[in-house]
Amino acid sequence: MIHAKKTMLTMALAAGTALTANAQNNGSNSPYSRYGFGLLSDRAQGFNKGMSGLAYGMSNGKELNVKNPASYAAIDSLTFLFDVGISLQKTNFKQGSNSVNANNTSLDYLSLGFRATKNLGVSIGMVPFSNIGYNLSREEDFQNAVGTTITQTESYNGDGGLHEIYAGLGWSPCNRLALGFNAGYLWGSNKHTILASFSDATIASRRRQYNSHISTYKVNVGVQYNIPINKKNDLTLGAVYDLGHNIGSKADYYDQKIMSGNITNGDTLSVDKAFQLPHSFGVGATWNHDNRLRVGMDYTFQKWSEVKYPTLQTQSGGRPSYVATKGGFTDLHKVTVGMEYQHNANGIHWRDQVKYKAGFSYTTPYAKVDGVDGPRSYAASVGVALPIINPLNKRSVLNVSAHYERVEPQFAGMVKENYFRISIGLTFNEAWFMKWKVE
Repeated sequence: MIHAKKTMLTMALAAGTALTANAQNNGSNSPYSRYGFGLLSDRAQGFNKGMSGLAYGMSNGKELNVKNPASYAAIDSLTFLFDVGISLQKTNFKQGSNSVNANNTSLDYLSLGFRATKNLGVSIGMVPFSNIGYNLSREEDFQNAVGTTITQTESYNGDGGLHEIYAGLGWSPCNRLALGFNAGYLWGSNKHTILASFSDATIASRRRQYNSHISTYKVNVGVQYNIPINKKNDLTLGAVYDLGHNIGSKADYYDQKIMSGNITNGDTLSVDKAFQLPHSFGVGATWNHDNRLRVGMDYTFQKWSEVKYPTLQTQSGGRPSYVATKGGFTDLHKVTVGMEYQHNANGIHWRDQVKYKAGFSYTTPYAKVDGVDGPRSYAASVGVALPIINPLNKRSVLNVSAHYERVEPQFAGMVKENYFRISIGLTFNEAWFMKWKVE
């Protein structure tokens, strides 16, 4: 009979930076990225990161708002926009009396936009969808039949994520109304490994691995409608819809016994059409006062409860099966409020063009952790948009924002996370299509 003497859970979290060229979601060391597609990106750009991602009712010809493609219709006829953003992140993980910090660096997004013809704007770019990254371990001591103490180490690690290349159009068919869509290609790979090894070399290790390579399309549409209130005030209403659908990608599960570094026994299970994307809806409203103050609110709903995902199950007789089932997720709800203030939009001084931003968001989880809802997220941000003015360029902007996010589990004993993130976004605004007249 085996008697467990102690169990110790430790988080071995990588502390190095990981600048990625494939637009990962601000990097990750989170143990919660074990579940589902990992940590989801909010697709925020430099201009709205300081407002916690407020977007659905935001429309400005000098900004690229990927979250609502209807906004592309507002791009100025003389403008070519190129937007790039990076983030520096520090995270504290705490479980009971154990605490550890981790640092990440990431390339957040790349996008460009321009006016194709009258009332028709175009945007092309690359944005993250999700990110996976964690490294955990658990140790347990037990005694074998002859009384020798043996240590079993069970390690959990994962990496991967999904990324999207998109192209979108925004069109204004009439005054105050704009329609738009993004069509994208979503791809990436996810890898989760559980390795059980023993201090006694005569006992075989067991490695279980969950692998998937995903590629599919992604479509979202948006609408915005501007309502003039009076000479100095107007209200923009926005709505978006992301199409949910089946993903025709396969998932594999490997269960292997390893002795002296060699696989001595193993089993492979696969499931086709293993994944789905959820239907997603968003609505928002932004009030604009005198082109100096913008205040808005967004609500997002994602129908994850109807999404299937590959799950390992045990059949009658003890045989394992790998099948795509529903029930591992719960519907996601997110509320965002944000504001932006500019002292004097028509001022001639540099300080008049500086914009100050602030925002807050609350998000419920989409993934369940061991059958119960995962942690909720509370986030606050502040930011500033600094105009770049020199003899060659007077239209570009440097966006700098600071974010604090608290990931709060709903049950005792789960890991608490605190994120502090600095985001830097550079928007090049070039008058590429200006026509010069020479006399």
